[in-house]
Amino acid sequence: MQADRLTLIRRHLYIHGPTGVHDLARAVETSLATIRRDLQRLEEQGLVLRTHGGAEIAGSLGGEIGFESREHHNLRAKRAIADHAFELVRPHSAIFLDSGTTVLQVARRLRLDPLPLTVFTNSLAIVDALVGCDPIEVILLAGRVRQTNRSVVGALAEQVMEGLWFDQLYLGASAIQSDDAIATLDSDEARLNGSMLRRSTEKYLLVDSAKFGRHATFRVAPITDITTIFTDDALDAAWIARLDRLKVATKRART
Repeated sequence: MQADRLTLIRRHLYIHGPTGVHDLARAVETSLATIRRDLQRLEEQGLVLRTHGGAEIAGSLGGEIGFESREHHNLRAKRAIADHAFELVRPHSAIFLDSGTTVLQVARRLRLDPLPLTVFTNSLAIVDALVGCDPIEVILLAGRVRQTNRSVVGALAEQVMEGLWFDQLYLGASAIQSDDAIATLDSDEARLNGSMLRRSTEKYLLVDSAKFGRHATFRVAPITDITTIFTDDALDAAWIARLDRLKVATKRART
């Protein structure tokens, strides 16, 4: 019965486009609690994107939503978050920009207002954004290319990380889980993210509010390892209070 219901949800989203949870529950004749669990399951499979109060069909199929689809999802919030985080970039420092789509917007902001920096990254998209942009020196990690995420991961990338240290890390995430952990959908990416955190002085997490309360397969680190979380002003009051209790600094960009 669940498999049939998941198929009906996907078919409805494909035909009707973005739909609220109440309308979805009526369409497949189930409860709100059930529809929310179903949407979480479909999102973890990379088949739908959950939005505020509803869902939409993912731009690509497979175990993980494609980079281009994620890059344009919730773009306004991502740009607002990136602008907020950009204010902390210091000239003549060494920073790491990871392969998250919100972090990519920091690179695009740097393209508009370049600073003398050394930028390390495992993101092919960030290299594209910053190549030829004086006075920024761009260094790409070596390793296996993840096509889905346009990123470099794997044992070689982790080995290179051990010889480096960064003044600042700008990190994305697939999920901020209910167990207060940062999580992602790929095991190699999770290990490399952990190396980034261990090799950085200031650790900034850039995630839009829709990522809070989600779950992903591979744990990266507790959110208490983060210096500051940058998110948007749609973050709900329960998460704001929770982060305050955990003493995790949070900055919310106006969207």
